[in-house]
Amino acid sequence: MQKKLSVSAAKTAATAATFLVLSLSGCSLLPEKADETKGWSATKLYSEAKEELAGGHYERAIQLFEKLEASYPFGTYAVQAQMEIAYANYKAQDQAQALAAVERFIKLHPNHANVDYMYYLRGLISFNDQIGFLNFIYEQDPTERDPKATREAFAAFKALVDKFPDSQYTPDAIDRMKYLINAMASYEVHVARYYYRRGAYLASVNRAMGVISDYRDSPSIEEALFIMIRGYEKMGNVQMHDDALRVFKKNYPNSKFLDEGVKKERQWWKLWG
Repeated sequence: MQKKLSVSAAKTAATAATFLVLSLSGCSLLPEKADETKGWSATKLYSEAKEELAGGHYERAIQLFEKLEASYPFGTYAVQAQMEIAYANYKAQDQAQALAAVERFIKLHPNHANVDYMYYLRGLISFNDQIGFLNFIYEQDPTERDPKATREAFAAFKALVDKFPDSQYTPDAIDRMKYLINAMASYEVHVARYYYRRGAYLASVNRAMGVISDYRDSPSIEEALFIMIRGYEKMGNVQMHDDALRVFKKNYPNSKFLDEGVKKERQWWKLWG
């Protein structure tokens, strides 16, 4: 036999049920926050987004550009908004989102009049990711750093130079490529030096040899060649040592490495400066 609920118990149950309904409805009775951009024209959205971007409010700028693209996908501002989204993410130092936006734009608009800028921006994104690359000489073991961003930046700038040789961004890209070549060569030399210090002379020589073959215009070649001299000496390879030393003296007769490193056994890798 089912018992009847008391009046008090019934009221309690009703109250609990009311609270449950409200919680499940996500507080739908509360007023939603108004969208201030509702009804804005494409021109208004673009103007406001550019103002936020200029003021360094990158997150807000991105939101407005995305709103513009979504609301007016076929308008004159939609494509420009896509470019601005990539740039705003770059300024916000969100490399992943910036690169994704760049790749999306290049895929969607390969023949756009300003697509060369997107190639350039792709290089800048990776380039800035490795700013300070050479500072590790005095701060940490060079083998602890991954030069991946450097290689990616170089590849991005090279794509711009190859595809758009007459672009207004190409001269700067070429200058940055020269810097990146020196950065990559410097990294390889430091790794070769790292191997030498640990007695891995063959690995050291091979790494130094790679610098000479891959980065022919880099100033790091001087030290790379000297590493080969010392490595061959440690391995007892007299002929290769003498050949490398002869080439070194011919090309760098006044080298600080030759003066300090050959005359005495010392930590010649600390000569960098």
